[in-house]
Amino acid sequence: MQKQLISININTGTYKSFVNEVVEMAEKKSSYTCVANVHMLVEAYTNPTFASIVNNADMITPDGMPLTWGLKLLHGVSQDRVAGMDLLPDVLREAEQKAIPVYFYGGTEAMLAGIEKYIPRHYPALPIAGMYSPPFRELTIDEMDHTAAIINNSGARIVFVILGCPKQEMWMSMMKNRIRATMIGIGGALPVLLGFQKRAPLWMQKYGLEWLFRLAQEPKRLFKRYAVTNSIFLFLLCKEFIRIKIFRQKPRFQLKDLDKN
Repeated sequence: MQKQLISININTGTYKSFVNEVVEMAEKKSSYTCVANVHMLVEAYTNPTFASIVNNADMITPDGMPLTWGLKLLHGVSQDRVAGMDLLPDVLREAEQKAIPVYFYGGTEAMLAGIEKYIPRHYPALPIAGMYSPPFRELTIDEMDHTAAIINNSGARIVFVILGCPKQEMWMSMMKNRIRATMIGIGGALPVLLGFQKRAPLWMQKYGLEWLFRLAQEPKRLFKRYAVTNSIFLFLLCKEFIRIKIFRQKPRFQLKDLDKN
């Protein structure tokens, strides 16, 4: 089941159900998962095209704690957080146990080198179908077709996409029905898994302060994003609360298929 939170539809359920769904989707012809946070929600609010890309995903997970709070405030739903930093290692573990071939698309050459060292140590039985760091530019149609052919020929069933939001979501949308696998955008989860970056302490994760920990690590890159997007999200959430709970009006976005599984 999904619930609308301002501009995106978010799947609900237990954390374990999300892990199971990713693995089950690996048996489908083509699908993709968006790991949604405040940044993605605000991007979708300001860009209807991007909102359509996100909401056409086969699954949208509530990555950030603010999104779980929003679901509670607007819908009364007590939702587990499904963070990419937790989802990535758990899906890798399930894939290893079920011998599901995985592919890593995106990231830097240094990250891919890190994967080559990390996976054999922590998931020795995991089949790695391949990995590729694409150029930092828009790909041509021919290049995208070539990439799809390489991934399909590799036998990959799960493709981890490391391009960052919104680029990875747009790429997955364009590759749906081209790549015969399930794709999941893991963004900044891979550098944390590999130890390139540290993760916030549990108490900061619990109280929704993981963004502050990341900001302290990369202030120049993240200050504008967090200062702007967090403020916009709080404004939108308050406005939506007043609209729905006080004036009993319909949400601004009329999103379809809110009850699809």
